[in-house]
Amino acid sequence: MLLVPVILIIPYLGINHEIGWGIFEASVGIPAIMLLMDFVFIVASITDKLDGYLARSRNMVTTFGKFLDPLADKILVLTALILLVEYNRLPAWVPAIVLTREFLVSGYRLVAVERGGEVISASFWGKLKTVTQMLAVILAFVDIHGFGEFIWVGFRFTRLGFVVNLVNTILMSVAVIATIFSGWDYLKNGKEVLRES
Repeated sequence: MLLVPVILIIPYLGINHEIGWGIFEASVGIPAIMLLMDFVFIVASITDKLDGYLARSRNMVTTFGKFLDPLADKILVLTALILLVEYNRLPAWVPAIVLTREFLVSGYRLVAVERGGEVISASFWGKLKTVTQMLAVILAFVDIHGFGEFIWVGFRFTRLGFVVNLVNTILMSVAVIATIFSGWDYLKNGKEVLRES
């Protein structure tokens, strides 16, 4: 969570130069601020996963950790998605769907805790959502084109730029689909908790 403000400060550092791909066509460059934000996002993601792994492996799981760990993950991902919208790398409906799902699931969890119900563990869709979201965000920062641009503007791309955009668009689309299905799965499996006694 401490790295989220760092990601938000980076655009104000005034770094304007670009760094070339250096593989196929050096004329295509990635803004240095996008690379820097991507690097901080990757470090934050690794520390988030490492923290959870260490806590479980050393039997140091705490109530505070259970509360903060998923919260930190959501804040990090949503911050990155909103930044990508600001830089025209992503349409606004992507973070809107993610945010809606998180509010619905968080609301369900509050009701479940209040009624003494068990919180449903992550399903296949939830795990797929997490993995594809992280990978898609990492790629989106270095994708010099916007989400799905290969569909609209044809093949006026560098070869590597086209591949990055294609893979990023597929991953982000899978992440959105998994977000919808994991949210639905979560609420469907916990519908008994939402019913009045």
